[in-house]
Amino acid sequence: MRRHKIGVLVPYTNTNLEPDLQAMCPQDCTLHFERLGDYDIDQIPDTAQMAGLGTSDISESLRLICGVRPAAVLYGCTSATLTHGSDFDHDLAQKIAQRAKAASLTAAGALSLALQALGVTRIGFASPYLGEVNAQAKRFFAEKGIQTTRSVDIGKALGNYGQGELSPQEVEALALRAEAPEVQAIVLSCTDMRAVEVIDAVERATGKPVVTSNQALIFALCRALQLPRPAYAPGQLFSVL
Repeated sequence: MRRHKIGVLVPYTNTNLEPDLQAMCPQDCTLHFERLGDYDIDQIPDTAQMAGLGTSDISESLRLICGVRPAAVLYGCTSATLTHGSDFDHDLAQKIAQRAKAASLTAAGALSLALQALGVTRIGFASPYLGEVNAQAKRFFAEKGIQTTRSVDIGKALGNYGQGELSPQEVEALALRAEAPEVQAIVLSCTDMRAVEVIDAVERATGKPVVTSNQALIFALCRALQLPRPAYAPGQLFSVL
């Protein structure tokens, strides 16, 4: 059987996207990663840094990942396009698709696709971002017809490595703070946060779907390429695949 080769563009300090995607990788797919590096490793990843990453020149990274002739290319940074809005996110995906001659999915776009698939219009949003990025995320989802009724952050400024170093216990506690009676689903945004590991625990505690950046990327990939449910597919989201 022919394998689907999946290209993934990932920020160069991110250490959690790769193991998450490998764990959820659909059958008969192989994952191939290329780093994105146009940001200052020592700066706090605020709006300016994330917006700069979103508009940075990715042509060389894209040229290299196209060497595997991918069936799809995943853009593995959520906040880089959240900060610019849904039109920018869509346009970036289209540019990648045209250059790669492949399906193209962004983490931010995958989150909104997953929420729409679940029929969700009100979310609790949790992230390790600075508050200003969370405000932009709220606007991004509003453009998709999704209302953020509760938004929480980690409560401190984290560096480029700090987001990935949050423990699953810290991420679970953050997720539970996003719960509220009016919330239909909890969103854990950030491809470098260890959110996939807590999906089942938070869903048991709240009874509500939990959608994370990396989980949503695999869900959207399966939808785009008509792939079967992966062997490891955490959360209620995959029940609508």
